[in-house]
Amino acid sequence: MSLEQERAKERIAAELDRGRRRSNGLTLLALDDTELLAQHSPLMSPLVWDLAHIGNYEEQWLLRAAGGREALRPDIDGLYDAFENPRADRVTLPLLRPEEAREYNERVRREVLDTLEGADLSPSPPVPAQAGKAERSLLDAGFVFHMVIQHEHMHDETMLATHQLRRGDPVLLEETPAPDAFEPPEEAEVWVPAGPFTLGTDDDPWSYDNERPGHTVDLPAYRIDTLPVTNAAYLEFVDDGGYRDPRWWSPAGWEWRTRREAIAPAFWSLEGGRWTRRRFGRHEDVPPNEPVQHVSYHEADAYARWAGKRLPTEAEWEKAARFDPATGRCQRFPWGDAEPRTRHANLGQGRLGPDPVGTHPDGASPLGVQQLIGDVWEWTSTTFHGYPGFRSFPYREYSEVFFDDGYKVLRGGSWATHPTAVRSTFRNWDHPIRRQIFSGFRCARDADPS
Repeated sequence: MSLEQERAKERIAAELDRGRRRSNGLTLLALDDTELLAQHSPLMSPLVWDLAHIGNYEEQWLLRAAGGREALRPDIDGLYDAFENPRADRVTLPLLRPEEAREYNERVRREVLDTLEGADLSPSPPVPAQAGKAERSLLDAGFVFHMVIQHEHMHDETMLATHQLRRGDPVLLEETPAPDAFEPPEEAEVWVPAGPFTLGTDDDPWSYDNERPGHTVDLPAYRIDTLPVTNAAYLEFVDDGGYRDPRWWSPAGWEWRTRREAIAPAFWSLEGGRWTRRRFGRHEDVPPNEPVQHVSYHEADAYARWAGKRLPTEAEWEKAARFDPATGRCQRFPWGDAEPRTRHANLGQGRLGPDPVGTHPDGASPLGVQQLIGDVWEWTSTTFHGYPGFRSFPYREYSEVFFDDGYKVLRGGSWATHPTAVRSTFRNWDHPIRRQIFSGFRCARDADPS
């Protein structure tokens, strides 16, 4: 085994362990069996379903598909198929109880580590441009292991959303205090020059099918907010009657607002003349300098209209995040190709909420846009679709079945997103009405005519 493969396998084993410790911390170590088996919202699964689903997904992809091993529990495959069982129905299924789920997951993991030891994670050899793109294989540069690691962390973020919807006393440990706010940048907007850049990627070993293939997109000049929209800024929209004025809302957005009787972001309440929020069982004043979160696409779109702006397209968001005009090169992250550190971004549940705006200047993009990675997922105006030349891999149900069905793209990850599950090319998507996710936004506008 080469030194490179040995190091890759060491990292995979470490990341698998980190993901499982996080999953157990959000389930088995946080709540009793009754709460794990309960459905805290029809929008979400019982937490014990997520826990066993993580293990079943790992078994199917790392033991069966990649390792060629016999199924350990073929009898439960149907229970943990996300496409056969809508979230609202999962509480009625004969699910593994918490202790059974733990034992099953541990058995799967033992065999996965054995499989990893003998796996060949060599990258596919490069293919000359004239020969076209090479087909990926499950083990190519460790892709299937990266996929499973990201999958578990995605469910960990989903479980955090379930914790937010749960009623009752706090069970998650309070985080360390937020860092002191850095002096906000002088310019509220950044000008992005016109021209081409590469949207997506062809060679990132952690990338999903919907991030591929990388292709050239030519954009006109535009301006984008230096920072995400804050609670204080959003409160100006609320106080100006933004939720009562249909001028700022699309027809679908106004219909949603009216039916929902929404007056502010989810989990906000007006108490004694001041706005408070519920956060993981704690009630507190809404902090003015944090990015607003728990807003739907419709709310983000309405605010942008009220502010005389618009939401960025996902191509505009990605160019602002990774394009370096000095070199013409696109980076993996706004700050470069190095893995995220706490000085770059607020990721991985380091604290249970966004950091104040301006606290991560070291994470700025070459163009000077800040906090593009971490803190809050950012809504874009783009409907989720496949890039030109898209090919589904390794299964259609990851992304292709959601294309062009009204889902809106979100970018950048949140404070709850693990560093392994986000990069400048990563694409998330959800219904435009969703608010339980850790979503916020920033605005953009066409460049002033010269």
